[in-house]
Amino acid sequence: MKMSWHLMMVLGLGLTLAGCGGGEGGGEGPVVPPPPAPAEYADKHMPAGWWADAAKLEEGRKLFIGETNPDVNCASCHGKDGKPVKAGARDFRVSDRMKLYSDAVWFWRISEGVPNTKMKAWKSKLSDEDRWKLVLYERNFGLAGKGWDEGKKAWVDAAAVSAAPAAAAPAAPEAAPAAPAPAGK
Repeated sequence: MKMSWHLMMVLGLGLTLAGCGGGEGGGEGPVVPPPPAPAEYADKHMPAGWWADAAKLEEGRKLFIGETNPDVNCASCHGKDGKPVKAGARDFRVSDRMKLYSDAVWFWRISEGVPNTKMKAWKSKLSDEDRWKLVLYERNFGLAGKGWDEGKKAWVDAAAVSAAPAAAAPAAPEAAPAAPAPAGK
């Protein structure tokens, strides 16, 4: 009887611990939407054509791992594969959480940091373009192949978003007809 009680306790404890860790959660708590980006960031969006740009994605990877600028190494907290290596760092692989972040919110958080966390502001060390490259690369962990569609306020196929600005751009005006050649010589 005593043996089965101990066995039940050990099994119960094991199941409890298994339920507390692992999986996609990363120990970050419930998945809730982040606060909206403040006015100065709310209308900022990924540069046109970047969501499906492999060269920009690679530049973002180099920034993320500190290859481009050793003073900026996102992987030192967030891990080279998006799995945090330091307590409190966001787990970029959790797609249910990351899909709640618009590109503007993501850019704002990289730029200004996150209050009451170890995530500091990077706008003094990175250009706007480099911060967008980081957004592009970081979303790849949990939202690979997706791009933010501001009209739909959702993550959609990146190729569709990258093609949209070109398709929606007004047609170039037609060239004026050439002037007739001067007469008489």
